[in-house]
Amino acid sequence: MNHPLLIDTDTLQKQLGKPKLVVIDVRGNAAYEYGGHIPGAVHTTWHQYSDPNAVAKGLLDPDMNRMEQKMRALGLSEDSEVVIYSNPFDNWGDEGRMFWMLEYFGHRNMRILDGGWVKWITEQRPFEHGRVTPKPGNFSVKPATHTIIGKDELRAMVKHPPPDMKILDARSLEEYLGKEVSGIPRPGHIPSAIHLSWNGFLNANATVKDLTAIKAALEEKGLEPDHDIVCYCTGGVRSSWLYFVLKLAGFQKVRNYPGSWWEWSRDFACPVEKDFQGLQKVLGIEAPARPS
Repeated sequence: MNHPLLIDTDTLQKQLGKPKLVVIDVRGNAAYEYGGHIPGAVHTTWHQYSDPNAVAKGLLDPDMNRMEQKMRALGLSEDSEVVIYSNPFDNWGDEGRMFWMLEYFGHRNMRILDGGWVKWITEQRPFEHGRVTPKPGNFSVKPATHTIIGKDELRAMVKHPPPDMKILDARSLEEYLGKEVSGIPRPGHIPSAIHLSWNGFLNANATVKDLTAIKAALEEKGLEPDHDIVCYCTGGVRSSWLYFVLKLAGFQKVRNYPGSWWEWSRDFACPVEKDFQGLQKVLGIEAPARPS
């Protein structure tokens, strides 16, 4: 897809070595160092930006000075042109999480590599091994609060829903309906949330689907570009990819809830809904017969 928030493999290869270009690989450490990576790409993962004192690991580290130093260590400067990539079939939308975090930190010039590592290696493009250590950048973190929402604000919005607000659950349908998940105190979903799985927007070659197909899928869920959207999942990663997809489709009023279900399900003041009949149907489980 030709879109300002995406870059294709051919264009990126031609730009490699450009002074202001920062290519960020957000795959696992072993895949980056030993499996090969795009020449010059630096490495990081979303875990490195989590609050070290929080049980809900999706929550961002509140120490913005520490976040700023980590951004600079990637070689990020105010005028950097950032390209983010991963293996779209082997993660939870990690490239979307990095995109959202950079927007929250106040950077604006970034794109995601369409097709990621999957398409790059399929096309037999150049790669290298080992770790890249760039010259530190000068980026200054300026939190963009309109891109994020916390538990308390969301809970208040669920209790008194503003007009045109939509909450999107990016998890699997089973999780949404109430499937028990290890480490999660309460299964289910946030009341009024619409289920929209994060992983339905890719083609077979790992590129993003055509914009017409994306818009049709969003319209089918009753979503319009002027709606106020809140995205969540388990730890704010899959929901970040959905955040990115919505931005592709022209939605501007979108926020990500990084604490997501890890945090929400642990606070018993936060309401939860389940649909056990729906879950049984999805899982193919017959309801027990009523006694005669």
